[in-house]
Amino acid sequence: MPAPPAERSEAPLRVAIALGSNLGDRRAHLDWAIERLVGLLADVRVSPIVETEPVDVPDEQPAYLNAVLVGTTSLGPADLMAALLSLERERGRTRPSFRAARTLDLDLILYGDRIVSLPGVEAPHPRFRERAFVVRPLAELAPDWRDPVTGKTMRELATGT
Repeated sequence: MPAPPAERSEAPLRVAIALGSNLGDRRAHLDWAIERLVGLLADVRVSPIVETEPVDVPDEQPAYLNAVLVGTTSLGPADLMAALLSLERERGRTRPSFRAARTLDLDLILYGDRIVSLPGVEAPHPRFRERAFVVRPLAELAPDWRDPVTGKTMRELATGT
């Protein structure tokens, strides 16, 4: 039986993806993911990579390297999320426990101006507004992009206005 056709949006949409790694060669994991995402998305721009302390984790973990990537895609949200999860697995990500340390973490932060709630896919990411390591670089890449839930721009979210 052939695979179902890929879900497509009617026009390319801008998406924001957060990247993180705190196991192994963190920089190599992020560089690898960025290279793959450049092949998956169009018009890609990437924030600088920064080191951050783990947030909301159940035990002590190594520091993360984090970045944010903005690009455009015609993939539907479920297919885009499936591609992100596939990249994580390809880079050795396992999920032994909730919020465990990881070789690669790819989070769909924003999917255009849409609010998406599907099994396994939620956009905007429910906790992105609480994470300066996502909001600040996103504000640098796309300062006027509006959060479809709050109506605030990324610049406003980053500055708390």
